[in-house]
Amino acid sequence: MEDERNRTYESLTELLLDHGQEYGSLVDRAISTDTVFCRSLVSEGYLTKEQMHHAAQRYRLGRSKDGAVVFWEIDEEQKIRDGKLMYYHDNCHRIKEQNASWVSAELKASIGLPEELEPKRCLFGQHLMTEKATVAVVEAEKTAVILSEHYPDVLWMASGGLTMLNASKLYPLRNHRLVLFPDTDETGKTYRQWKLVAETAQEFFKYPIRVSPILESHATPEQKAAKIDLIDYLFK
Repeated sequence: MEDERNRTYESLTELLLDHGQEYGSLVDRAISTDTVFCRSLVSEGYLTKEQMHHAAQRYRLGRSKDGAVVFWEIDEEQKIRDGKLMYYHDNCHRIKEQNASWVSAELKASIGLPEELEPKRCLFGQHLMTEKATVAVVEAEKTAVILSEHYPDVLWMASGGLTMLNASKLYPLRNHRLVLFPDTDETGKTYRQWKLVAETAQEFFKYPIRVSPILESHATPEQKAAKIDLIDYLFK
C-alpha cells in the first residue's frame, strides 16, 4: 500500500476525496457575481448583466470571504486543480498591491490540508473543452471571460499570465484547432515567448497552432509600451 505520507496530489478533488471531505460544493457554493470584478465588468461596459451572469455560470466564477473573485482551474475531467483569488478596483483594473493567492494555499493555512498537496494547474476554462469549437488562449482570465460573451463561437481559455503557459498545459488541447493571443510589449518578447511554446507543443497537435500577430502588427508604440492585451485593443 502506498505510504500516505509520501503521496502527492495534483488536484484539490483528489485530495479532498481521499480525506473523506466533500468537494463538489467547494466550487458550486461559491459561484457568484457579487464581486467587484463582476460588477465592474458591467459598470465599465464590457458585459451586460445577462452576459455577466451567463459567463459566471459557465466559468464557475467564485467569491472568497473577503470579496476576491475566484478563477477556478478545472480540467476536462472536471477535477478542481486549484483556484486563483484576485482583487480588482471598481474600474476593473487589478489591485496590483494585493497579490493573487491560491485556494490550495488558503486551505492549507485555514483548515490544515496536507502539505503534500502540489496542484498541477491547468488552463482557466479547460472544463469547457467538451464543446466542439476552436480554442483561443489568452493571458488573463478577465480577457477570456469578456471575449467568451462577444465571440461565443470560440472557446476562450486563459493561461493566467505570460510565463504560466507551456507545452504541457496545451497538451490536452491537441485535437482542437488552437489560436494563441499573447499580450504585447515594446520588444516583442511576449509574442516570441508564446511562439516558442507553440513550436514546442506542435508535434503533439492534430492541427497547426496559430499565434495571432494582431497586437504585434496593429498596436501603436504607445500601446506596446503599455503592454496592452486583446481587450485593451478591442474596447479602448
